[in-house]
Amino acid sequence: MRRILATVWLLLAAPMALAQGPAFDGAPVDACLAEQSGDGGQPHSCIGTAATACIAGPDGGTTVGMSICLTGEYEHWDGLLNSAYAEAMQKAETTDADMKKIGSSVEAQAPLLQDMQRKWIAFRDAACNWERSKWGGGTGGGPASVDCAMTLTAEQYLRIAPSLREGG
Repeated sequence: MRRILATVWLLLAAPMALAQGPAFDGAPVDACLAEQSGDGGQPHSCIGTAATACIAGPDGGTTVGMSICLTGEYEHWDGLLNSAYAEAMQKAETTDADMKKIGSSVEAQAPLLQDMQRKWIAFRDAACNWERSKWGGGTGGGPASVDCAMTLTAEQYLRIAPSLREGG
């Protein structure tokens, strides 16, 4: 009976131990972006900074740990991108309304921004599926796919965010 209880306890405890994984913190990305902002900055150098720090920490070097760290940074960039996209859309809609008021025949920005973003999402998903496929079903495919999504999402944020500056 004790052996059965011990086995049940181990089976229940194992997923909880795995669920904890490494601790992710997005602060390295934010600090890097603040440091690299402005003329001459290299914001692309910020991509991967938080995931790298997470992977170097406890439990980060396993396949599961790498996936957790990369997913954490992907989600961080995705939040930044979603905020930048919403702000860019608001700016585009305002510009479109202003252009309409003065009778301009310039093409509306908001539908183009929306179309671009939808097509970019399809591209990102296809590119990262292809990246995963190069691992032939191996365990490295998961981290490779998430790394791809993280990188492309960060690059898309860095493409949209500068347009939010005055005159951009």
